[in-house]
Amino acid sequence: MNPNDLLSLFMSGVSLNRLDHTQPINIIYTGVAGTGKTYRLLQIAKQYTEQLPTTSTHELLSQLLYELSWREVVCLVFLDLKTQQQDLLKVPEIVSHEFFVAKAAQNERNKNLNNTAWSVLQTHSPAHSKTVSHKNRAAQPYFDKDDSGSWYLLRNSMALLDDLAQQLADFRQAQRDNQALSTQRYSMVSFHQAYGYEEFVEGIRPIVVPSSSAHSAPNPSVAQSQQMHYDIQDGAFLRLCQRAANDPDHRYAMLVDEINRANVSRVFGELLSLIEPDKRAGQAQAMQVNLAYSGRAFSVPANVDIYATMNTQDHSLAPLDMALRRRFRFVDCPPQPELLAVIQISEQTFTSSAAHGSLENHHRDKNDSLETIDLAKVLTGLNQRITQTLGQDAQLGHAFLLSVQTLAQLRAALVEQIIPQLAQAAGGQVALLQYLFNDDAQPASAQFIQDSQGVSPQQAGKADRQLSPNSNHHVPNAFLGAAINVGNYRINPDLIAQTGEFARADVYQRLY
Repeated sequence: MNPNDLLSLFMSGVSLNRLDHTQPINIIYTGVAGTGKTYRLLQIAKQYTEQLPTTSTHELLSQLLYELSWREVVCLVFLDLKTQQQDLLKVPEIVSHEFFVAKAAQNERNKNLNNTAWSVLQTHSPAHSKTVSHKNRAAQPYFDKDDSGSWYLLRNSMALLDDLAQQLADFRQAQRDNQALSTQRYSMVSFHQAYGYEEFVEGIRPIVVPSSSAHSAPNPSVAQSQQMHYDIQDGAFLRLCQRAANDPDHRYAMLVDEINRANVSRVFGELLSLIEPDKRAGQAQAMQVNLAYSGRAFSVPANVDIYATMNTQDHSLAPLDMALRRRFRFVDCPPQPELLAVIQISEQTFTSSAAHGSLENHHRDKNDSLETIDLAKVLTGLNQRITQTLGQDAQLGHAFLLSVQTLAQLRAALVEQIIPQLAQAAGGQVALLQYLFNDDAQPASAQFIQDSQGVSPQQAGKADRQLSPNSNHHVPNAFLGAAINVGNYRINPDLIAQTGEFARADVYQRLY
């Protein structure tokens, strides 16, 4: 099973709202990095996306041809094929064109179509034509025939076909626009440290417009002068609320990624009270406020839902105040190791737990062979040791290993993502990192993390016991003396090259 199937299984276990609710929803998905929080937002966005009914090509053709005469239909055929660099047409090519066929069907005709085409072409040929002999000619010629029997549009008739050419262009554009049309009833933003009320609600923004002199310049391409002025402009949330207020029969969603990366109280401003479900417009305790810049009276529509994500791992982010927490429901998104694969070393293939049955009933073999690496056990083992030493918020999410299918991909995930993240969380302490990767009693050749200063794990442990001889808590105190090695770790070169010990499965099984 491929990673996309695993993601589908992951989301099938998520209870998402099906837009059959009538009360506003305010939810924040919380968890460490890599637990699928942003992915949940993207899945929610699909529920607020409506596929618009498409118009069939037959209906578009009917609208285009309904009021056109046979002469105009033939002209339309020439114009259409002219866009494909084909100027000369034989009568069979005209009769078989979709426009001609559709017009015949519209008129319920299926006989003598060649005669119809010949009649139109000859009637609208010039009187001085050397190749067409016809008595009843129209006053305005459009077509002529060359010596080979191919017809073409007269050059001086092109100016008379501007309206028809525009109809053709509109028809082709409608065909292109008619593909998978949808309307999105949501707005998605990512908060960051510089994000504020002005971007989210409303604010004074610069507007650049061409200066009046640019319009009067004889050569517009030369006039480059522009003028800038400032005006009050609506932010992302205000624009969404205005759409929702004008469409009360549908639900709308505000999606905020990394909500705690900005100063949330400053971003929401006076709207902090208005987003409560019972304070929405039309509710029993509805509230409205005057917006800070425009002074307009405003209330949040009841058909607007708010979903957000919050990374609990990054302690540099702004904490949410209690006023905001009271207005949201919090849904924890823990790591889900059961979604991960089992790597087959010998065949460089993988199988997923879902391939052996449902996620709830899946049972992994207790006697793992040396040819397999169970990524679920790798993640579970790492997270157990991480929780013991660094705390629950330092855990790794399943997304770090979700796309891993081969040993080379596992090596890349460890070297390029997992080890650097854990090294930062551990402050570069060699002894702590070696504990996380079960390197304590291993020879240097089999250690994931090596001490670049040559301090062995045994020496570090001895120094720790000297500092705390009476300690009964071996794991935490094993790192009290590790400050001397901060930043001196290095990743085993054999792991980077996937050689030596790290070409075997049992080294990675040690992480279980």
